[in-house]
Amino acid sequence: MKSTLFKTGQEVREACRRGELDSHTAGMAPGYVQANLVMLPQEYADDFEQFCHKNSKACPLLHVTEPGSYSPSTLAVGSDLRYDLPRYRIWEQGKLTAEPTSLEEYWRDDLVAFLIGCSFTFENALKREGVPLRHVEEKKNVAMYRTNIECDSVGPFQGHMVVSMRPLTLGEISKATEITSRFPEMHGGPVHHGEPERIGIRNLAKPDYGEAVTIEENESPVFWACGVTPQAVIAEAKLPFVITHAPGCMFLTDHRDEDYEMV
Repeated sequence: MKSTLFKTGQEVREACRRGELDSHTAGMAPGYVQANLVMLPQEYADDFEQFCHKNSKACPLLHVTEPGSYSPSTLAVGSDLRYDLPRYRIWEQGKLTAEPTSLEEYWRDDLVAFLIGCSFTFENALKREGVPLRHVEEKKNVAMYRTNIECDSVGPFQGHMVVSMRPLTLGEISKATEITSRFPEMHGGPVHHGEPERIGIRNLAKPDYGEAVTIEENESPVFWACGVTPQAVIAEAKLPFVITHAPGCMFLTDHRDEDYEMV
């Protein structure tokens, strides 16, 4: 189903719930806030929440549910996190064991859900102000890479930042930095641009998550902190059981982008 058919976050959620959408949500429902998802047992929730606060560039918290609650009603009325994302990831002992399109078989009453800001949210502002988005143009998921940028550790949670990449010209970089810095709860401005090897990225053509995009000769790679960071951290923590969104397959809220824009 073409992403242009989805006008609101609710329409995306309903399509997921009907089993009609199982792909990335880049470019869908322009103007509606998208969020990353992490669900983990209550015994680890306090440490993970503290980890998010200490690493707010990569993990800006939008909402934390009560244990056993699957409806973040302040973000989306009537939503159900068990069904309303296109695709999920199941982690056991730090290993990826499944990528289901619903959590009907996996839901547990001790799970706490964390909704984390996503850079897809500021992309509408970039497009509106004339900054191109190559992955949207090429109808791909955004490219994401593991880096050597260390996160501040809390309890079992430690590891390195994951970043998303968008290729831009020198003139576009300054404009994109100004625009995205207005969205601190959606990762804010870039953490690095140019020279990917300086942050531990060896090959831009082989992203760790998402899909590679074309980078023209007059463009530089620009990197933003990414909400897939918790997945890299969870793999290192080797927790018995964790659920996340599949990279790029986000939770669409009823909130508008401008609700999170600092003017």
